[in-house]
Amino acid sequence: MLPIEYIRWKDKVLAYIIRAEMHPEKTTFITPPDLNFQAGFVVYPAGTEIKRHIHRSLERQIVGTSEVLLIRKGNCIIDIYNDDREKVASVELRTGDVVLVVGGAHGFSMLEDTVFFEIKQGPYLGIDEKEHF
Repeated sequence: MLPIEYIRWKDKVLAYIIRAEMHPEKTTFITPPDLNFQAGFVVYPAGTEIKRHIHRSLERQIVGTSEVLLIRKGNCIIDIYNDDREKVASVELRTGDVVLVVGGAHGFSMLEDTVFFEIKQGPYLGIDEKEHF
């Protein structure tokens, strides 16, 4: 099993699966620089530091909602769908795995009690953001 799996449909990446076993030795970004959601591993040797800083207030226009789910506990299946709502892949996720969903649609089936840590773009506007099918 590869430490990173790319779920694709046509020429578009719909999701990135980052396995718990991935431990890069150098800074490694998973997503391309032009994607509206950036994710990667930033590696610092012991004794180094990150200088204090502030992020400049930049205006960005983002269409859609990307999300990151870290499987903190449990085991589940994620189904990934394309823009036509056709299933593209089903992937088992285990404790410590991360999925970055950047396109299409998705759903989950829990194989055991599962806890996600979820990060997504906000603000959250309520359940009306989602369209179930």
